[in-house]
Amino acid sequence: MAHVTESKKSCTVNPLKMSQPLGASYAYLGMNRCMPVMHGSQGCTAFGLVLMVRHFREAIPLQTTAMNEATTVLGGSDNIEKAILNIKQRANPQLIGICSTGLTETRGEDVMGDLKLIRSRHPELGETRVVYCSTPDYVGAFQDGWAAAVLAMIQALVEGPAPVRIDNQINVLAGSHLTVADLEELREMIEAFGLYPVLLPDVSGSLDGHVPEEFSPATLGGTTLQQVAALSASVLTLAVGEQMRGCAIELEMRTGVGYEVFDRLTGLGASDRLLATLSRLSGQPVPLRYRRQRSQLVDAMLDGHFFFGGKKVAIGAEPDLLWGMTNWLHEMGCEIVAAVTTTRSPLLADVPTEEVLLGDLEDLEVRAVGCDLLLTHSHGRQMAERLAIPFLRIGLPLFDRLGAMHRLSIGYRGTRDLVFEVGNLFMASEHRMQADSWPLPASSQAHASVIAE
Repeated sequence: MAHVTESKKSCTVNPLKMSQPLGASYAYLGMNRCMPVMHGSQGCTAFGLVLMVRHFREAIPLQTTAMNEATTVLGGSDNIEKAILNIKQRANPQLIGICSTGLTETRGEDVMGDLKLIRSRHPELGETRVVYCSTPDYVGAFQDGWAAAVLAMIQALVEGPAPVRIDNQINVLAGSHLTVADLEELREMIEAFGLYPVLLPDVSGSLDGHVPEEFSPATLGGTTLQQVAALSASVLTLAVGEQMRGCAIELEMRTGVGYEVFDRLTGLGASDRLLATLSRLSGQPVPLRYRRQRSQLVDAMLDGHFFFGGKKVAIGAEPDLLWGMTNWLHEMGCEIVAAVTTTRSPLLADVPTEEVLLGDLEDLEVRAVGCDLLLTHSHGRQMAERLAIPFLRIGLPLFDRLGAMHRLSIGYRGTRDLVFEVGNLFMASEHRMQADSWPLPASSQAHASVIAE
């Protein structure tokens, strides 16, 4: 059992976490022909936009209600109305996803009531759906905002139980920690059993880095409104990540579709459980290619465990990502010395370490002294240089490496690749340490003394 504590510092130094509005906007980006909107100042949206563009290296559709000093005091209803009408006229999306910010939450606004009045005054909005979720950025973190947006979409877009079930259709509520490659792998695994997955949200369709044949001011690809409406006809919901449990419960209450939560999909046991579930649902045996992939993973674990055993690891990440990586590293024989996260989760008490701290990257750096590996997002790169330890970039943002969204870390193939990547980091580090400890040849020592003189 880990002791979960919270940093009591007066201020955050080198922040680890990102805000709820950014997480909600990211979830909306997984919807087809959608325009995410932050209800707040222009600066709030500009900061989030820059971060997303640096991570994905793509044009990111993200709008703002542009609150200023006067509208903050008098109310932002007019700003919401203008924003919706402008977006409808210029981008004509099928879905407008609005999330609040700390500015508008502090004032307190009846946004849902405002949206009803706006729609009654403007029949030209037609079939354009508008979804709103409350995401104050002074509480929670990135994955909380993602979950809030998914929950809001379920509540607004899913009508009720379907008259007929589709026997081979299952829902997948994807957590914010899954990359494009993870979602593509998960879809491929489900389809291999003859099942049809409906992913919500699906950033693998909208943020996979493809070059579209035509320009779209809104998102291009992702989950469609028709697919969201069809969630009620599925036979089961797979919720990937503890953050998706509340959404799965809400969907079951509305549609009667049962759910199963997968807290992680990284690791041998976790992958086994997923494939066993899919085999049970479909009534089909596990395809031979996955039996082969499992054998490859076991062999990789046998090859790599010599380099993992006893290694000390420090990690800073969102709770679901932290959970998956710490458990996998612990299974490989590593010792989790430092674990820092961003927001509370029921999983944190069971993380295989003595303490989990809700803190920042400064807290992680203090605890990571003497470790053999550091895992966090790109803002930890200076820390790794100062501590002179290997650094594995995980999570979001990753702005100093290409192909961030195409990194695979789930299933047999993803876990196998992680074994190789982290094992190679350990091997390279050991070789450097050995090289540094080797004595110089006599000729080199003499040459070095001459240079020194």
